[in-house]
Order: sequence, then structure tokens, then C-alpha cells
Amino acid sequence: MRVTEDGPAPPRVPDSTTADTVLERLTAAYASASDPVAAAAMRAYMKDVAPFLGLKTPVRRALSRTVEAGLPRPSEADCTAVALRCWELPEREYHYFAVDYLRRHARRCSSGFLPVTRYLVTTVPWWDTVDPLAAHVVGALVAADPALAAEMDRWSADADMWLVRTALLHQLRHKERTDTERLFGYCLRQSGHPDFFVRKAIGWALREYAKTDPDAVRDFIAREGDRFAPLSVREASKNIGVSRPVGR
Repeated sequence: MRVTEDGPAPPRVPDSTTADTVLERLTAAYASASDPVAAAAMRAYMKDVAPFLGLKTPVRRALSRTVEAGLPRPSEADCTAVALRCWELPEREYHYFAVDYLRRHARRCSSGFLPVTRYLVTTVPWWDTVDPLAAHVVGALVAADPALAAEMDRWSADADMWLVRTALLHQLRHKERTDTERLFGYCLRQSGHPDFFVRKAIGWALREYAKTDPDAVRDFIAREGDRFAPLSVREASKNIGVSRPVGR
């Protein structure tokens, strides 16, 4: 991916008549329902990561259904164009639309779509878009093409904390298909990370896998827990307990 002085350059936006229709309908529908008072509150709640239109989730999703009504299933090029063109718009609700769109159509995308997700994860990043992209889009791509796990290895060691968080969370929905060696390895690799969002992700990833194999997570925490921040251990240990006090 090209990098500019302002960060990663976006991938090329492909031509897409579907994206043309989606964006025309989307901007009209969302703008007509905007609420400046709610927008200010939402922007403050989300730590000023982006401006908002002020669309509450039920309203936004109802509008989104009207936007997509009657459209054919998208191709990978359509998904790319919709996502990147939504990300060009400043208001956060357009990013939410793109995330929801990709969640619904992730199976339409090949492993070649991963660079697009990398751009989305690292551009205007915050947990509200990064987490669903990690669990529902990146995770789906890796599940469909296990060769992409090598790219997750690189993300798990990246200097960008949002790529690290994505690598940690991409197996959230994999359950019995979870690559435990990678899960535990990523957690150990970032056990000393100073940022809250990475430490929280470690605990969340372990807690979610504990629903599938609580003994494995319990044993891992008992064996390695003193390497992790207390936050990570607390999150990982919910509902399963640990065999000895841990944390630092």
C-alpha cells in the first residue's frame, strides 16, 4: 500500500454503477434525517473522532434498508467502491453504513480485499468501526483463505495499535476453528502494550475463546497471567476464574 505524509493512501476506487446508486441514495436519505443536537452529543461521546449527522442506530439502519432496496448482490468491486467512497465522507454514519454493508457481503470478497480493510482500519480509526471490521470482515476473509493468517502475523506486530487490535480480534467468531497458537501468541506478543485498547482486546479475545474452551484459557492465564496487565487478566477471566492470583 502506498503511504503519503498524511498516512496510508487509499486503494483505487473502482468504477461501480452499484456504488453510484448507493451513494446517491445514501447521502440523500441520511442528510434529510440529520439531527444537529444529537450529532453534537454523539460526536462528544465518541471523543471527537469524526463529525456525526445525529442518526440513532434504529433510524440509520431503517434508512439503510431503503438505500439498498432492489439492488443486486454486489461484486467485490462494488464492495470496494462503496466502502472507499463512504470513507471519503466525513460524517461517521457513512462509515457505519460501509461497515454494515461489508458485514453483509463479506463472502462476496476474496483475499484480495484485505488491503481495503487495512486502509479502513487505519483511517479515522476508533473502536466503533475497527471492531466490527475485525470480527466480521477480516475474520471472514481469513476463515475463507487461511493463507491470510501470515498477514495477521504481521498486523499483530505492527506499530499501529489498530492493526494490532484487529489481529487480536479477527478470530472472535471462529469458535472451534480458532487457531489457538496464534491467539495465545498474539496475546503474549502484545502483553506489555501500553495502550488501553490493545490490553482490552487481549482480554476480550481470550474471554470469547473461553466460551469454546474454558480450560485452555484458564490454563493459559494461570501459566502466563503475570505477563499481562490486570485489565487483560480481568477481562479474560470473567466467568471462568483462574487458578492463582495474577497481574502486575
